[in-house]
Amino acid sequence: MHHAAAKWYDRRDSVFVEFCVEDSKDVQVKFDKNKFDFSCVSGTDNIKHQNTVELFGAIIPEESKHRRTDRSVLCCLRKEEVGKSWPRLTKDKAKCNWLSVDFINWKDWEDDSDEDLSSFDKFSDMMNSMGGDDLPDLDGAEEEHDSADSDDESK
Repeated sequence: MHHAAAKWYDRRDSVFVEFCVEDSKDVQVKFDKNKFDFSCVSGTDNIKHQNTVELFGAIIPEESKHRRTDRSVLCCLRKEEVGKSWPRLTKDKAKCNWLSVDFINWKDWEDDSDEDLSSFDKFSDMMNSMGGDDLPDLDGAEEEHDSADSDDESK
């Protein structure tokens, strides 16, 4: 059993935790007031992941949820105390080697208006619509250019 690598960030109403597991299956997330459990099987090697997180603050389990994509599992933990910032995800101050702060999504929200879970849904829909297959093949573009040059030389 391995820990799944995860990134997290804080918002006014919720805390988001993204487990970086590709091709996950048998995903199970159990939300409790002061902790949550995550487990899944990932990859072609069927690696089993298990994480239990004792949370810095309390959450509302019934309003917390998760969404799976091909590359990760994003969890939205609804804070019990809205507007209270979490300086860390875990109750324990010790650093977890599998957990890091998602600085890309971190922002100073204390002056923002209230957010709701619909932002989580919008983000999840965006993540689901973004597939790796749609990205341009930069290596292939060079090969096409090279083959076009060789055609010119043969004339």
